[in-house]
Amino acid sequence: MRDQLAVRAAELIRAGVPFVQATVVRAQHPTSAHAGDTAIVHADGRIDGFVGGACTEESVRLYSREVIRTGDPLLLRVLPGPPSTSTEDGAVTVANPCVSGGAVEVFLEPRRPAPRLVVVGQTPVAEALAELATPLGFAVTLCSGKEPPDCSPDDAAVVVASHGRGEQAALEAALHAGVPYVALVGSRIRAASVLSALDIEPAARARVRSPAGLDIGARTAAEIALSILAELVAERARPRVPVESRPAGRQPAQAGEPTAAAAATAIDPVCGMTVSTGGEPLVAERDGATAYFCCEYCRSTWLADPGRYAVAS
Repeated sequence: MRDQLAVRAAELIRAGVPFVQATVVRAQHPTSAHAGDTAIVHADGRIDGFVGGACTEESVRLYSREVIRTGDPLLLRVLPGPPSTSTEDGAVTVANPCVSGGAVEVFLEPRRPAPRLVVVGQTPVAEALAELATPLGFAVTLCSGKEPPDCSPDDAAVVVASHGRGEQAALEAALHAGVPYVALVGSRIRAASVLSALDIEPAARARVRSPAGLDIGARTAAEIALSILAELVAERARPRVPVESRPAGRQPAQAGEPTAAAAATAIDPVCGMTVSTGGEPLVAERDGATAYFCCEYCRSTWLADPGRYAVAS
C-alpha cells in the first residue's frame, strides 16, 4: 500500500494536482491505526490509504481540505471524549465521541503545485526574473508578448516586462483572470499612458503595480528583478483571507491562493461531531430535514429515530 501511494503521489505532483499527505505519527491503543499509516487526501475529500476508522477519517478529511486551502501543515490530534475542538499554532485537537477509547495524531502535509509566475517579455529584466524566481520556488512561464498570456486566478503573479510589446493585452488578460499580483515594468510616464488605455474598470486598473517592485534603488536588470520578487514575496506573506469572507469582487489577499472555497461543515446530530458536507458526504433526509454524519452507525441511528436528534440548521 505504501509503495502504491508513493507512486500515486508522484503522479499527482507531476500533474500539478494539490493533495495532502496524511501520516499517523502516534497511535494510542485501542485504535485501528498504527504509527506510520499513511494516506493521500484529495481536494474533494476522497482518501486513498488508511489513517484510522470512519470518525478519525472524517476529521482528517475535514482538516485536510483546510490545509490544501491555506498551504500550512497541521498536526491533528483526535481524542476520545465529548465533542470539542481546541486550536493552537500548527495543531488542532478534536475530541471525538466516536473514537473507541484510543487516540491518534496525524500529520497533514500540504502538497501543492509550485505557484506560477508568468513573465511577459524578451528583455534583460524578464530573463533576470525567470532566473531569480526559480530558486524561490516559483514555476516560471516566459511569454514573448506577441500573444496575450493564458492567465489563471491561481497564478501567483503576472509581470509584464516587454518594454512596449503587447503590454496592454497582457495586463488586460491578467486583470480579467483575477491574478492577485500584476506588475508593469516601465517608467512612470509610459506606465501611466499604458494604464490609461486599458479597457477595464478603474478599480482593476489600480491593482497594477507600476513602477514594479520595492524601492531599493534598483538600476540593473537583476536588481529590478530582485525588487519585484521581494515585493511579490512580501505580498504572499500577508495574512490570508478566507475565500468565503471576502467581499464580492475583491481579489485574493494572498498571491497564488487557491480560489476554491473552504469546505462547508455540519454537525452530526447523533454524536455532535463536526463533519464536512463537501465531496461525497454521508447524508440522509427525513421529513424535509437533511443530516450529515461521520459514520454509518450514526446515520442508521438517526434514521431509526430522527425525532430524537435535532438537526442543526
